[in-house]
Formats: sequence, structure tokens, C-alpha cells
Amino acid sequence: MLSLVSLFAIASIAVPTALAHGGVLSYVNAGNWYQGWAPYNSPTGQTTIQRPWSTYNPITVATDPTIACNDDGTSGALQLTATVAAGSAITAYWNQVWPHAYGPMLTYLAQCPGSTCTGVNANTLKWFKIDEAGLLSGSIGDGYWGSGKMIDQNSSWTTTIPSSVPSGNYLIRFETIALHSLPAQFYPECAQIQITGGGSQAPTSDELVSFPGAYSASDPGLTVDLYANNAKTETTYIIPGPPLYGSGTGAPAPAPPTTAAPTSTSLPSSTVAPPSTTSTAAGTIAQYGQCGGSGYTGPTGCAAPFTCQKLNDYYSQCL
Repeated sequence: MLSLVSLFAIASIAVPTALAHGGVLSYVNAGNWYQGWAPYNSPTGQTTIQRPWSTYNPITVATDPTIACNDDGTSGALQLTATVAAGSAITAYWNQVWPHAYGPMLTYLAQCPGSTCTGVNANTLKWFKIDEAGLLSGSIGDGYWGSGKMIDQNSSWTTTIPSSVPSGNYLIRFETIALHSLPAQFYPECAQIQITGGGSQAPTSDELVSFPGAYSASDPGLTVDLYANNAKTETTYIIPGPPLYGSGTGAPAPAPPTTAAPTSTSLPSSTVAPPSTTSTAAGTIAQYGQCGGSGYTGPTGCAAPFTCQKLNDYYSQCL
């Protein structure tokens, strides 16, 4: 594990000509730091929890075959897996300072069959979204976006692994989508994790997607023009992809078998305390549904036994 200062030093000397773009360079969970893949270095000898990727350039085609993990879908020769407790937070760090402040932030999980994700192609998996942040305030043309908040958070994004996710081996996919130009620019990277201490709530069928396949070139969340006249007053933005995990209405999907412990190297982690409770009023909002946040005008009561808990200034969730 490396210090934050060391990781940023490595990032700063990577490729000066590519700093207009970039990707996820490191992760932290429960105090454990994991250096990511170095895309412009030789793959020989590289060992990390992150799947290999080769360029800071964005993906600009919604159906590109590399859109799952910004690679061909394969694991590295010395692939590692990090152990992450369900209910704990994992943070991804982009190269600093991230230059694209207009667009959504998204985090996905995909469970792998068997005892490890090593050797499993990312393009064969079914993904479900566990976190998203689109237009947080203001208008589409000049508002405050999830990616702007990521920049304000030291070019990082933190997602809590839902405590109800079944234990097993997963790929976690952090993504930012830049909307400052058309076509939209996709920046996804993936890492291998083993979730422990999980629950029994499998994602529903309408929450599961494939990459490629989850996005299309005509998705309204990918075709917005920030510079159009109506963007100055439009305040509604549709985040691409499936509904959030825990909010779907389809039939539960069967979980892949997890009959053996992973054979890849893993590092210890511990559970992070849940966010503070912001409301205890009874209501009808299902688990993981939004119940508060800056600019939110919907209902605030969670269905029993869940309570409304603040994740950040802009989003509270029934947990």
C-alpha cells in the first residue's frame, strides 16, 4: 500500500501530454490503499486490483466493445483482489485536477461466477448500478454536477457497498461521463473485489445490464447540449443506465455460485460505520430510495424498518 502523496506523485509524472483526460488511478477502502494500473507503462510485472487499461483518452461510442472497463474485458497476468466488507465505503481517485465538471458519476457492480473474477471477461457479466449523481443543482447549462462534486472532493468519488448485496466476487466499475462535448465522453475503470458479510438481496432483472448494451447513442442523458438555449433553464437530467439497485420492479436475478474462497491475493478491510440518520419518519419509500438532499422535493418517509440517512449534502437514502 502507498501513501496518498506517493500515489499522486506517480500520477503526476505518468504522461504529461494526456493530462487533459485520464481515469481512476487508485482506490481506498477501510484505510487500505490500492494503487491502480499504470496505463502507459509496460504491463510486465504490474500487479493491482484494477483491471488493465491502456489510454487516458475517452471512449466516445456508447456501444464501444471496451466500455465495460476501458479495456478488452480481460484480467491482468498478476491480477489481485481486495476484500471489501458489505456496508463499507470504497473511494476511487482520478488524476488531479480532473478537468471535466459537467456530467454524471456512476458506480456499478457485477458478480462473477465461481470463486474468483480473475479470468472472467467483463463483457460477459451482468452489471447493476449502486450509486449515481447527475445534475445536483442549477440548470443543465451552468449547474452543479456529480462530476463537479467529484472534483471538489479531491478528484475522488466514494460509494458505499450496499449491506444487502450478496457476498461473493465482483468487479466494481467507477465511471464519470463528460458532457462538455458531443458525443459524450465515457471514462470507466474496473477493479476486482471480494464482498464479505453481505446480505441476500440479488438485483432484479430490470436492474441488470450488459456492457456494451447498457447505453445507446440516443439516450437523453448522453445527448444533452450544454450550450443550447434551453439548457440555461432546463433542470431535469436523466442519468443513463438502469435504475438503481434496490429500486427495480423486476423478478430477482439468481446469484452466481460462490462455492469457494478466491485464490487471488487480497488485503484486509473492516466495516465503516454507516452514515448518520437524518429521519425516522415512517413512509413508503423502499430501501435505497432517495428520501432527501439539497433540491429534493419528494417524499421523505421510509418504509419500515428503514430510515432516511444522509449520504452527502445532496442525497439521503433509505437504509
